[in-house]
Amino acid sequence: MAGKDAPPRWDRRMQQRLARGEAAALGECYDRFASLVHGLAHRVLGDEDAADGITREVFAHLWENPGSYDPKQGPLRSWVATLTQELAVRQLRATGTAALARGGTTPEDLERTVRHATVAARADYIVDWMPVPLRAALERAYFQRRDYRRTAADLGITEDEARRRLRLGLQLLSTAHDRDTPDPPPEPGAAR
Repeated sequence: MAGKDAPPRWDRRMQQRLARGEAAALGECYDRFASLVHGLAHRVLGDEDAADGITREVFAHLWENPGSYDPKQGPLRSWVATLTQELAVRQLRATGTAALARGGTTPEDLERTVRHATVAARADYIVDWMPVPLRAALERAYFQRRDYRRTAADLGITEDEARRRLRLGLQLLSTAHDRDTPDPPPEPGAAR
């Protein structure tokens, strides 16, 4: 069994295959991560065409610079999400800077927009990858307006367990606001 710090086998193999120039490897990465990339880019930019452009840019970067991903630094999924957010935020800033030059916005408005988009994208990433039991409890509490007692009854768990799941889910979600950088959080269960 590999040590705790060993990167996942799929990530190592994928990086090696990309470094060898295997087009099939890029196709596998696209199949696995395209919806993540497009969703994060769309969340930051709020524009379908711009999200399409960022998606193309992310996979072009992966193809042209496979060595820029180091499996020892974390999962490929997190690296792709980070790259997506960096490129999308850069584009959002460029668009905002152009609006600033036209007098359509203020520097404070631009920074607020960038911060809001980054936090929203990070929160989406957290919710998508949090454990299903936590997400199910949060969905019932938030979207269906259930208290912890009703959530417990809906899920067939104890009230204490419902409170625990809600607390843990909210703690995970709160990390979207805790960081100043646009990096997404590590995937649950990922080596740190």
